[in-house]
Amino acid sequence: MENQTLEVSYKVVVNGEEQYALWPLHLHNPAGWSNAGKSGTKEECLAYVKEVWSDLTPLSLRQA
Repeated sequence: MENQTLEVSYKVVVNGEEQYALWPLHLHNPAGWSNAGKSGTKEECLAYVKEVWSDLTPLSLRQA
């Protein structure tokens, strides 16, 4: 039997505070999170998050 590696696909999700997370593509988004428009390998999704999430401060604190 060959040793097979299962490649899991992810999507990037974002919440109302503009915080990003990776979520398995085949699962429904957790409550309060919506699709950010990127899916792919874990590495691709992490690179996207690194590119778009430059300020880690939650939106509510940035607006205060």
